[in-house]
Amino acid sequence: MLPRLAEILSTTRVVALPLNARFRGLWEREAVLFEGPQGWTEFSPFTEYYDTEASVWLAAAIDFGYNETPALHRTHVPVNATVPAVDVSEVSLVLSAFNGCRTAKVKVAEAGQTLAEDVARVRAVREVLGVEGRIRIDANGGWNVDEAERAVHALADFDLEYVEQPCATVEELAELRKRIKYKGIPVAADESVRRAEDPLAVARSGAANILVIKAQPLGGIHRALDLVAEAGLPVVVSSALDTSVGLSMGLHLAGALAELNYDCGLGTGALLSNDVSEDPLVPVNGMIEIRRPAVSEALLKAHAAEKDRANWWRNRLTRAYKVLTAAERA
Repeated sequence: MLPRLAEILSTTRVVALPLNARFRGLWEREAVLFEGPQGWTEFSPFTEYYDTEASVWLAAAIDFGYNETPALHRTHVPVNATVPAVDVSEVSLVLSAFNGCRTAKVKVAEAGQTLAEDVARVRAVREVLGVEGRIRIDANGGWNVDEAERAVHALADFDLEYVEQPCATVEELAELRKRIKYKGIPVAADESVRRAEDPLAVARSGAANILVIKAQPLGGIHRALDLVAEAGLPVVVSSALDTSVGLSMGLHLAGALAELNYDCGLGTGALLSNDVSEDPLVPVNGMIEIRRPAVSEALLKAHAAEKDRANWWRNRLTRAYKVLTAAERA
């Protein structure tokens, strides 16, 4: 049963947190927080997502705020550094924020940038991490198959752990995987899982070696665990540039997995200049403890979104809630 909308809205706080570097074209991350019986939870779908997709994120927020989390198999989760599509001169500074992380996910295929810039960025990351560090690249579906194949060839010398969502469609991922199989570089699927009508299609088609899963876009921890069990592929738990509250949801998902073979993309709190907790969830020695952070009233006030943006988010939450109630009645 869904909680009443009025109950959710009664504790809703909307924040706008500044970033250390531009990410997905943003210099500020907006999010809605509200408090349930289990503690604070987060609703923060990206602004371009329609109400139906946003409703899945709201289902995740309600799940984390109102339901008990599954039993944990670990107390800490190893995490990777995340390097946005920054200039090479900024790479070292970005990586310095991720204490002890020996794996880095590097954003590539940014609109308006070239493959040469991607190569230079990945080379700079390799120079900082050294030969023992692990590098994975994330194109967010920005290449077609030919472009992706060319990019993989250009970047293969940097010993890639895997390439994440190099192309947009499941069919393209399957074709690319065949083309680069001889190089031994795995293909990971992200958007083809979290934004797909059928998130298991990529696993059934053999289009990816690894699934990248996020708690919010998949409807919450319990739904994500069901998907992992059915998919039968190794997974990486990642975040959507969440506050520490949202990261806690992802950490509880990672902690509930029986097997966790890859460092997780849950260290993105290090990209925020400020957070909603005085003790934020950021990497320490490459790990993050699984816990619910205490939310600071002072920080909620200090980073409260402007009134028009707060109203925009409350209206969006209300529309997403109506989608959930309609689905519950169906």
